[in-house]
Amino acid sequence: MSTAAKESVAKIGKFRWAIVTLVALATIINYIDRGALGFLWPEISDELGLTKVDYAIILNVFTFAYAFGQTLFGKIFDWIGTRMGFVLSIVVWSAATMLHAVATGLMSFALFRGLLGVSEAGNWPGATKANAEWFPINERALAQGIFNSGAAIGGIVSAPIIAYLFVFLGTWQATFIAIGALGFLWLVPWLIMYKSGPEDHPWLSEGERQYILTGQKNVETNEVASYAPSSAEILSRKESWGVIMASFFLDPIWWLFVGWLPLYLSETYGFGVAEIGLYAWVPYVGAMFGAWFGGLLAQNRIKSGWTVNKSRKFVIALGGLIMLVSLLMTITAATPLMAVLLMAAILFGFQTAVGNIQTLPSDFYSGKSVGSLAGFAGTAAKLAVVGLNFLIPVITVNSYAPAFAVGAALAILTVLSVFILCPEIKPLKPNSP
Repeated sequence: MSTAAKESVAKIGKFRWAIVTLVALATIINYIDRGALGFLWPEISDELGLTKVDYAIILNVFTFAYAFGQTLFGKIFDWIGTRMGFVLSIVVWSAATMLHAVATGLMSFALFRGLLGVSEAGNWPGATKANAEWFPINERALAQGIFNSGAAIGGIVSAPIIAYLFVFLGTWQATFIAIGALGFLWLVPWLIMYKSGPEDHPWLSEGERQYILTGQKNVETNEVASYAPSSAEILSRKESWGVIMASFFLDPIWWLFVGWLPLYLSETYGFGVAEIGLYAWVPYVGAMFGAWFGGLLAQNRIKSGWTVNKSRKFVIALGGLIMLVSLLMTITAATPLMAVLLMAAILFGFQTAVGNIQTLPSDFYSGKSVGSLAGFAGTAAKLAVVGLNFLIPVITVNSYAPAFAVGAALAILTVLSVFILCPEIKPLKPNSP
């Protein structure tokens, strides 16, 4: 790189990366809050006399609410903006987490879990919208990867954090209160730093502002996505359904581990809370590296001259292949260490693919519709997870091998959805009358 080029890069500034880092931090907190129930379930079920079926019911109440919350908050973020959308989402979900401490049975856990699901859902359309606003096209997959790595890091740190807090505080009730407080602390830097979008943010250098805004043009068409259709028109486009169906098939693979990994370790190997905390973080290390890898690979391919279409599809297909092979191998995993290492590979592949799938709404539409499509896709994804949660107790009576086989089929369907329904990834234009 020449001296002039280095000086040009230096003048651009890096404030946009501070914004995505804050969003990633919110995602870490999100995953600590949602993961607590699974990690603490052995203690909760013993104390309150709840069963595995009760756990599945509570998990599905959360997931139904989460599905509804994706569409709801997609609209809310498009309506009130990214700054206040995140404030509303994280205040409600942090309060809901703390309310778990006063739950006494199935109904109260389901109620508080439903409130948590609706509000936590806002994190995803909000992050997609922030990405569309703050990043040029060639950096969006990497920015989405950094955001998604927050989910992975949340998975890594939640197990030891929750286990430590439980041992230190002595009760599951106090543990819920402690982790719920984290979201309120996050609001302080968010409200200070996120004053507005990049068009008129007072802390943004002019060089970085222009880099962001001019970089939002598609390299093939030299156009910024400006098409902002209504919800009905969004749902009339096959490309939108490519995003929706890819999310529908892909998301259950992630939730197979988020929702059921602690129970898998408990039932398959007889682990308690402390032992689950020792092993359950390992798969999320793979997820963290996959999130970075998928974003960096897409950025590298676009910068090397590949089209956005070719780059996105290549990375998504690669992630699907990694998931497929690893899921099939997990069926025959003989030890807990081998199982969690293979799960790390599965989640590496998942995150490699998902960051690029999540950038598709901003590849097709303008910011005024990005949150809406992301919300529709999120709702479809969580409805698929509901189906998975009902299925798991039925097919895992003897082992979890059937669940991993289902995951392998879903990996194939994810890739096919993008390749068939998204023939060319570029800014869309209104249909001719």
